[in-house]
Amino acid sequence: MSEEATMPEPVLFEMLSPYIARVTLNRPEKRNAINPAIASALEAIVRRVEDTPDIRVVLLDASEPRVFCAGADLAAIAAGQARDLETPTGGFAGFVFATRMTPWIAVVEGVAVAGGCEICLACDMIVASESARFGLPEVKRGLMAGAGGVHRIATALPRNIANEILATGDTFDAALAHRFGLVNRLVPAGEALSAARQLAEAIAVNAPLAVQHTLAAARESQGQPDGAGRAFASSRVAVLRRTEDFKEGPRAFVEKREPVWTGR
Repeated sequence: MSEEATMPEPVLFEMLSPYIARVTLNRPEKRNAINPAIASALEAIVRRVEDTPDIRVVLLDASEPRVFCAGADLAAIAAGQARDLETPTGGFAGFVFATRMTPWIAVVEGVAVAGGCEICLACDMIVASESARFGLPEVKRGLMAGAGGVHRIATALPRNIANEILATGDTFDAALAHRFGLVNRLVPAGEALSAARQLAEAIAVNAPLAVQHTLAAARESQGQPDGAGRAFASSRVAVLRRTEDFKEGPRAFVEKREPVWTGR
């Protein structure tokens, strides 16, 4: 059997419940640094999730609790594979610019820096343990966090805090990230996955299409004037009105029962 055939899967996928998936970066010996294999695998999983209506929430974590992701694999870059760390539709790691409707929650126990931090910023929510640290150190190497880091952290954090993080390249702890709203839930070390699953379950009980279009409208409206935001929301409502779930919610309320969502 070839060495390649015995290599572990670079990204793991499992269903934690009928509606919640877990995706795990699985290259612990390299601090989960993104190489072409991870980028390709993660892009394929994003497509798989989008093609599976039953999946309502995805948790993205790492097999190495001390390091969520250290960013790009410099060995791959040195070997001339820099472009292979991106995919045409997903961008860096096959993920940061992927078109997605299903919400993803980053689950961070350890260090998420450079591209690893950008992966977290590309998710819809972040659950982190007190031992987690984040950072965009690209300026320390004459680079820039161009895989979503610059513009997303500037949107997620107050301007001056974001500017300091970007200009110094220093890491910052999860407590600061939580204080300024970048992290949704801050928990003791070792409890991030459990807390993230609780959050996912609170999301998964809701109508999946309503969640997806609500988050999409929120993303589209970010930084837009009120009129543009109203237009984005109205277009999403128009789509929801044509779904079975749009009728099921009020009907279940009137009939005093739990709604049965079909995602249609």
